[in-house]
Amino acid sequence: MNETLTLPVLPLRDTVVFPGVTTPIGAGRPGTLKAIQAASNRKDKLVFAVSQRENVEKVTPERLHTIGTVARIGQLQRVTGGVQFLLQGEFRGIALRISEAGNHLQAVVRKAEEMSPTDAGDPAFLALQREVKERAAELGRKAGFPDEVVEQALSNADEPGRLADLVASYLEIPFSELQMLLETLSVEERLRQVLLRVQRQIGVLDAQQDIKSRVQQELGDRQREMVLREQLKAIQEELGEDAGGDGLEELKEQLAELELPEEARKEVDRELNRLGRMARESMEYQVIRTYLENIAELPWNKRSEDHLDLKRADAILDEDHYGLRDVKDRVLEFLAVRLLRARRGEAEGPDTVAELHVEPLDENPVPDDEAAGLTGDRVTGETLDVIDGPKGKAEDKAAKGPILLFVGPPGVGKTSIARSIARAMGREYIRISLGGARDEADIRGHRRTYVGAMPGRIIKGMKQAGTKNPVFLLDEVDKLGVSYQGDPASGLLEVLDPAQNDSFVDHYLGVPFDLSEVLFIATANFIQNIPGPLLDRMEVVEFSGYTEKEKLEIARRYLVPRQVEDNALDPELITLTDPSISEVITHYTREAGVRQLEREIGKLARKVARKIAAEELEQVTIEPENVTELLGRPKMHPEKAARQDQIGIATGMFYTPVGGDIMFVEVSTMHGKGELVLTGQLGDVMKESARAAWTYARSHAQDLGIPTEAFVDRDVHIHCPAGAIPKDGPSAGVTMATALVSALSRVPSRHDIAMTGEITLSGRVLPIGGVKEKVLGAVRAGIHTIILPAENEADLEELSDDVRESLDVILVGELGEVLATAIPAGPKEEAPTVLREGEPRQAEPRPKQIPH
Repeated sequence: MNETLTLPVLPLRDTVVFPGVTTPIGAGRPGTLKAIQAASNRKDKLVFAVSQRENVEKVTPERLHTIGTVARIGQLQRVTGGVQFLLQGEFRGIALRISEAGNHLQAVVRKAEEMSPTDAGDPAFLALQREVKERAAELGRKAGFPDEVVEQALSNADEPGRLADLVASYLEIPFSELQMLLETLSVEERLRQVLLRVQRQIGVLDAQQDIKSRVQQELGDRQREMVLREQLKAIQEELGEDAGGDGLEELKEQLAELELPEEARKEVDRELNRLGRMARESMEYQVIRTYLENIAELPWNKRSEDHLDLKRADAILDEDHYGLRDVKDRVLEFLAVRLLRARRGEAEGPDTVAELHVEPLDENPVPDDEAAGLTGDRVTGETLDVIDGPKGKAEDKAAKGPILLFVGPPGVGKTSIARSIARAMGREYIRISLGGARDEADIRGHRRTYVGAMPGRIIKGMKQAGTKNPVFLLDEVDKLGVSYQGDPASGLLEVLDPAQNDSFVDHYLGVPFDLSEVLFIATANFIQNIPGPLLDRMEVVEFSGYTEKEKLEIARRYLVPRQVEDNALDPELITLTDPSISEVITHYTREAGVRQLEREIGKLARKVARKIAAEELEQVTIEPENVTELLGRPKMHPEKAARQDQIGIATGMFYTPVGGDIMFVEVSTMHGKGELVLTGQLGDVMKESARAAWTYARSHAQDLGIPTEAFVDRDVHIHCPAGAIPKDGPSAGVTMATALVSALSRVPSRHDIAMTGEITLSGRVLPIGGVKEKVLGAVRAGIHTIILPAENEADLEELSDDVRESLDVILVGELGEVLATAIPAGPKEEAPTVLREGEPRQAEPRPKQIPH
C-alpha cells in the first residue's frame, strides 16, 4: 500500500496505541477535540494517533513522533471537560508531512510495511513465537487476569506481528520503550524485544510476591508467638511457677538489692513500672530493659579493699620499672598521703574505715610492659577483696586527692606505672584511650532518645571494673579532638574535678553516679595540647627519657628475655652482649623510650630463629659486628663532637620528644651590605635569638676584638643543620652568639664544649628547660664539658651519679663568661665557675627567670 491518506492528527501524551488493540482515550484539549470532530465527520472515522515527544499542552508538528498508528474512532461519550472514546488501532503509519488545518493538525500518512521473516516456517521463529505466547500467558496469570480471558486474547492474535503488539500494549514499561516497540518494523526483532521485557516483568512480580510472603509469614509468626506466650503464661500461673521466663524477675531482684541514691532509685522504679505495662515485643520494652540492665551492672556499692603498704609499693615499682626515681618518689608520696588519711580515720573510729591489708611481695612481678611497647586494658589486683556496702567519712576523705597527669615522651613507662599503682594498691585497673575522641558523647554517653544510645566511656569503664574505686587511666588525654558534636575535653572537666565528680551524670543514665573514690590518672605526650581548664584540675608528673645506661639495663632485664620467649627461642641458644645492645641503641633507634629498641631486638631474635630452624646454627652469641649483618646498615647517624677548633662553628644542645642531641651552628661572613641571613628552617623565636646575638656583637665589637667595618661591608650568614628539620626556641642564643663572635673576630671556638642558654641584648644568660635530655645528648656525642645558665644548677640533680661524675659543668650568668670559655684566644672576662661533683657553686643571687 503506497497510497497516502490525509488524516486528522490525534496527539497522545505518554500513551502509545498499537495496531489491533482497542485503547480507551480521554481528551480535553481544544485542538484534540477539533481533530476528533474532523475524524468523526469522515465516513471511515480514521485518525492518525501519534505520541508527543514531550508532555506539553501546546502541540506543534516538531513535537510529534513520525511513526504512529492509523486508528478508528469507536464509541464516543461526552463528559465534563471533554470526551471519552475507544480507539481501535488499524495499522502502523509514517507521517510524511504534518501541518496546521484550521484549529487542529493534519498529516499525510503512508502505511508502514512490516518486515516479516522470509521463511515463516523457520523452527527458530516458530519457537520464538510460542515462547512469547507462553510467557505472556504466565505474565497474565501472575498479574491476576482470569485464565480464560488470557487464553482467548492470545488465541485471537494469530499473526506474529499482532501477537507482539498485543503483548506490548499490556506491558508496564516506560513510554519511550513502548514507542521503540511501535517503531520496530521487523516482526522477529519486535518479538525478541517483547519477550525480553515480559521475562523482566515476570521477575519483578516474583520478587514482589516473595517479599509479600515473607512479610505475611513474619507477621504470622509474631502473632503465633504472642498467642503461645499468653498460653504459656496462663499455664505457668495455673502451676504456680514464675511467669517471667525472660529473667525479668531476676533483674528486679538485682535492682532491689542495689543501694542506690534516692534519685537513681526513683528513676529505676519509674522505668520498672513502665516496663510492666509494655508488650515484650515492642521496641521501647527492649530499650528500657537494656537501660535497667546497665543500672544493675554498675558497681554502686562494691569496693576493693586498699592495700596501702609503702614498702611493698616501692618494691613493686622497682620490680616493674627501672629508673624513673623522681616519678616513683612522687607516686609513693601520693600513696603516703592516702595512708595517713586512712590511719587518721581509723583513729577516729574503727567502724568507719576499711582495714588496711599488707601482703607478701609477688614472686612473679609484671615487667615494664609499656617500656616494652605493650598495652593492656584491664588488670586485676592479685588479691582483690571486694567489699559491699558504704564506707565511712574517713575513707571518702582518703579517696579524694589530686588527679595525676603523667607527661612525657612515648614509651617511657607512663601507662605501665599506672598499672603498677593498681597492683600495689590491690585495685582494679581500667584503661581507656582518648586519642582521636571528637565527641562529647564519648565521655558522657548518648541520651536515650537516640536509637542505639549507650553510656559513655567512663561509665563503661566502671562496669568493666566491677568496683567503685578502681585505678582509671585516661590515656593520651592530649590527643582529644574537637568537632561540631562537642568538645570531649569539656566533658572531662566534671569527671576530673574532685569537688564535682561525686555526682557525675552520664547522659544515658540520667542519674548521678559517684566517681569520687576512683583514682584517675591521665597520660599525655605534649602538655601544651591540653586545654587550660582541664590541665588546672590535674597535678603534673613529668617523665623524662631514659639514658643509654638505663635503656641497656631495661633491655637486659625485660626486653631480651621477652623477645627470646616470644620467638620460641631457648635462652641458652642466643646471647646478646651488652656492646651489641648498645650498638642497637645508638645506631638503630632514636627515641626517649624503648619501644623501637624492643622491635629491633625482636628483629634480631627472628633472624636468629630462622637460622636455628634451618639448622644453619645451633647457638648464637651476637656481638656488635654481627648487628649490621642481621639488621642491615645503621638507621641513625647521631652527631659527634668536632675533631678540632674551627672559626665560626659552635656546638649547641637541643631537646625533642625523642631525646636530646647536639647541634652545630655555623656562621660565615662575606662581602656585602651588612645584612644578616638566617637559614636552616628556623622558627620566629630562634630568629630573634640570632638577631639579639648580632646586636650584642655589634654593641660590644671593640671589647670582642671585632673590626667595625665587619658590620658595614660584610654580610653574615647563620646556618643550623639539618636544613630539613624545623627548629625553634630561645636556648640556642649562646651558641649563635659564640659562633657569630668567632666568625667576626676570626678566632676559633672550642670544639669540645657544648652550650645552651637564652641571651638578652645586655648579655645576660637566662635559664632554659630540658637540661637533663640536652646534657645526655651531649654525653652521647662525646662531649663532657657543658656550659649551662647558672640558674639551671638545680636541674643537674636529675642526672645520674655516673653522668655527673663524667662532666665538667660551667655555670654562667653573662654572655662574656661564655665567650671567655668557648673562645679562649679571644678577650678575657671574669672566669666562670666550673662545677664538679661535690663542689657546690657559691653564686650571687640573680633574679629568677622562667625556663623555656
